[in-house]
Amino acid sequence: KDVQKEREPHVYLSKEEVKEKIQSYNSSVTDKLKMTLNANGVYTGFIKVQMELCRPITVQCSQSQGRCAPSNTETAFYLPDGCVNTLHISSTNTVREVIEALLKKFFVADNPAKFALYKRCHKEDQVYTCKLSDREHPLYLRLVAGPKTEMLSFVLREHETGEVMWEAFSIPELQNFLRILDKEENDQLQILRNRYAAYRGKLEEALRGVLKPG
Repeated sequence: KDVQKEREPHVYLSKEEVKEKIQSYNSSVTDKLKMTLNANGVYTGFIKVQMELCRPITVQCSQSQGRCAPSNTETAFYLPDGCVNTLHISSTNTVREVIEALLKKFFVADNPAKFALYKRCHKEDQVYTCKLSDREHPLYLRLVAGPKTEMLSFVLREHETGEVMWEAFSIPELQNFLRILDKEENDQLQILRNRYAAYRGKLEEALRGVLKPG
């Protein structure tokens, strides 16, 4: 269930309170992704982000190196559904910075403004998905919720259709989207043609059996 973002006040914890929460958090961690408190009060840790992207992403690739890297060569493809990425961030990193870091890590050339970070949590036996504001701090939310992803997880999505900033797309990107849509349309049309051709064949076969003399 998607809901409007709740206005949750950020509780400013003392250094001692942060230390206690981190100790409690680390004692519950099962995947070795623990948090570390620095002398200046800033703490670092890991968050996992599930990718739920409906539209293709544009990636910068270098064919000469045989791997993706910053270059002038770009390709667009659909990211596999349910892909999860782990980021090492600090308590000062905002949602917007997390989105930018995630895209940079995988050489995604798309404008970060196209994407939004959501939190998914359990409440009263239901699962709620809420969009986070750009200024929120994901690691703080992770610390408060604890390490269990079933209690809180992060999801990267495109903005809803009504929110899409089309001006953030380049002309080649838009043209590529059109090519992908044309291919998907042709594929679906071919599937329908094959299905109705099979139905027609069965009907004609049945008619021949009914009309057969004797």
